[in-house]
This record gives sequence, structure tokens and C-alpha cells, in this order.
Amino acid sequence: MVQIASVFSMRHFFVLSLALNVSFILRSVFEREQGLNWFGFESEKERITQRTRLSVSSSHSSITTLAEAQDSGERIINLDHGDPTMYEKYWQQMGDKTTVVIPGWQSMSYFSDISNICWFLEPEFAKQVVRLHKVVGNAVTDGRHIVVGTGSSQLYLAALFALSPSDASEPISVVSQAPYYSSYPSMTDCLKSGLYKWAGEAHNFSKEGPYIELVTSPNNPDGTARHSVVNRNKGTLLHDLAYYWPQYTPISSPADHELMLFTVSKSTGHAGMRIGWAIVKDKEVAKRMTKFVELNTIGVSKDSQIRAAKVLKAISDTYEHVDDSEVGETFFDFSYHNMAERWKLLREAVEHSGMFSLPKFPPAFCTFFNQVSEPRPAFAWLKCEKDIEDCETFLRGHKILTRGGKHFGVGPKYVRISMIDRDENFIRFVKRLSTIRI
Repeated sequence: MVQIASVFSMRHFFVLSLALNVSFILRSVFEREQGLNWFGFESEKERITQRTRLSVSSSHSSITTLAEAQDSGERIINLDHGDPTMYEKYWQQMGDKTTVVIPGWQSMSYFSDISNICWFLEPEFAKQVVRLHKVVGNAVTDGRHIVVGTGSSQLYLAALFALSPSDASEPISVVSQAPYYSSYPSMTDCLKSGLYKWAGEAHNFSKEGPYIELVTSPNNPDGTARHSVVNRNKGTLLHDLAYYWPQYTPISSPADHELMLFTVSKSTGHAGMRIGWAIVKDKEVAKRMTKFVELNTIGVSKDSQIRAAKVLKAISDTYEHVDDSEVGETFFDFSYHNMAERWKLLREAVEHSGMFSLPKFPPAFCTFFNQVSEPRPAFAWLKCEKDIEDCETFLRGHKILTRGGKHFGVGPKYVRISMIDRDENFIRFVKRLSTIRI
């Protein structure tokens, strides 16, 4: 008996525990497809809200379960980028509901609506943006102007252009609280503009005069709720709310700021569309942002806007017609349970390894789901403990690619890890992370 006990170490029990978790997920998928809830009986409320945790690939040739995935440690796991391929499964299930056919003669003009400040904004896309925000309750849209861009990245530069004084003797300072989004510094300074200049960590900013402060909430990379830090006269705030959606964080109230940025890449997972939108209170700021996009790309792809409108409409339809038996599972419920299960598995792996730590998030009431829940960020802000000083290099040695803390304005003991990759990649990552030892 002593020999048997020594063979079955805590590591074996941990792997067995994870395997059982995944088997439960597979069972829940089967029961969902049979029209049952997790407990084997039908409930109208649960039919709408109880969804799968981790999705399973529709291809039987692809092995994605933790219990079956073979990981020799030689395969490179790339979780550096926030490529939202986790959502592919949901949109495959939606079938033709988001299919768009565009005739060759359609959308040939530069112009969409010449009566709108943003003259290249497709009316149907604007309509569906406003509709989705009302369904979710995460942003005020009444009395605001919508400016569309080629992703929120273009809109970020358009906002800097619009908010910078055109007659200033020197570039306006742009700051953000660390850890900040890794691309902010390079995007701000890439053109060496005479209008604006990256000035680093907001807590360290002491220069007098006008400034622009970026507030990303929930924050990329650490998932925390953020507020402005500098809070001085002559300051202008730019809110990046790309992750203020219910699958990532509890929705507390509609965001009501002067200028707010959103994107389909993180809200619906359609990064390849390259579509984002800004909700702008000030008319003149909206005009200047539109002018920037005009000068930069002479508008935004109509084809992408039409497709994005179709996707946003499909999401809103599932919530406004929940009694329709043909609706299927709702997008945010699917996404919420996927993110919750992934965070559960990651925390178990971190605890088992003993080499790392993760931030803890306070629960809060979500007005969308009408329940108390914890944030489930799109990125994990992982810290290497013990004597590991460079976490990115350490994990690269285990063939796990991440983005180190130095890119976010902090030390190298931290890394950002994408939580929204495909199931197979994420499951391999969790399994490998749990086995890492010095």
C-alpha cells in the first residue's frame, strides 16, 4: 500500500481532477444539445442562462480535451496576442444567421450618409451599435455621435488628433496608469507627431499644462477597473472600453464619458473585420475624428460595416426574442461560461504549480446578468514567484510565448497571457503550466 501511495502523487491527483472537470464539461455539452440543462431537466430560465463552459471542436479529428490532449512539451504555445479565436465555436453554431451576401454593385461609393458628421458610417451599423449598447446597458448613446474606424487602433489615433490643441507650442502629453496597454507608447509616437507625445506613467506625471489621460477599463493587461489618476485642470480623458462587456466584467451601469472607444474584436470576437466605434459627446471632437479617418484612409470599409452590423444584430436578436425556440444559446451566456471555466482551470493550474500567482478580483453585481459575479478578464496577468526575475524568458524556456511586463510599463516578473485563444491551445497551456517546476 505504501508503494502504491507513493506512485499516485499529488501531481497525478491534480491531472485526474482536471480530467474530471473536462469530462463534466463534455457531458454538459451533450446535455445542452439534447435540450436538457446540466441537471437533466428543462427549465425555461435555465434554458436561457445555463450554457456550456468550454466549447468542444466540431471536428472529430481535432483532440481538444485536457484528458486526451498529448503534450510532449515540444509544441510552442503562443498566447502573446489577444487573438479572440475562442469565439469561433459560437459563430459556427449560428450558421447562416450572420451570413452576408454583398452584390458586386453594392457599396461602390465612398459615401454612406452625407447628412451625418461621420459621412462614411453605414446607417445600419450605427443602428445596431446603439441597439446592442441598450441591450447590454454598458454605454450611454442618446445625444452622442458615433464615429466608425478601422478597429479601435485607428480611432485611438483619431482621438489624439481631435483632442490635441492645433496651435500649441509643443506636443500635448499623453499618459496612462501602469500597467497600460503595450501598444499605447508605440502607437502614440510612431509618427513623431508635433501634436501629441507619449509621457508615460500617469502617477509620475507632474508637468503643468494640458494633457490627455488614457483610462482603459477593464484594464489591458491586468483586468482591473480603472479611473483617472492625474485629475488636474486642463486634462482630457479618453476612455478605452474595449473589454466593458458582460463576459469579461460585471456591468455596473452605462458608461457615460466624453469619448469612449469600443471594438468588435473583443466584444464579438471578429478581430479580422477591423471595425471599431467611438461614442463621442462633443460635436467638434467627432468632426475632427472623422477628418482624421478621412485623411488617413478616406473612410472605413462598407463591407466590414455591413458584416459587423449583421453580427451585432444577431446578438441583440437572441436577447430580444428569448422565447423563440429557434434562437439557440445567447452569445454573452456562452462567452460568460467559457471565460468562467477557463479562469477556474487556470487558477487550479497556478495553485498546483506553486510557481506563479494571479490577481484576485472582488465580485460585483452585474445588471446584465442580474447576479453577483467576478470579473473574468480576456488576459491573465501572471506573476512569476520565487527567484524568477524574467517571467517571459522563463516561460519561453517552456515553449510558452507571452508578453512581458516591460512592455506594459512594469517589471519583468509579470507577463500577459491571452485567455481567448482556441480551446486546444488554452488547454495545452493549462496542462503544461501545472507541471512547471524549477
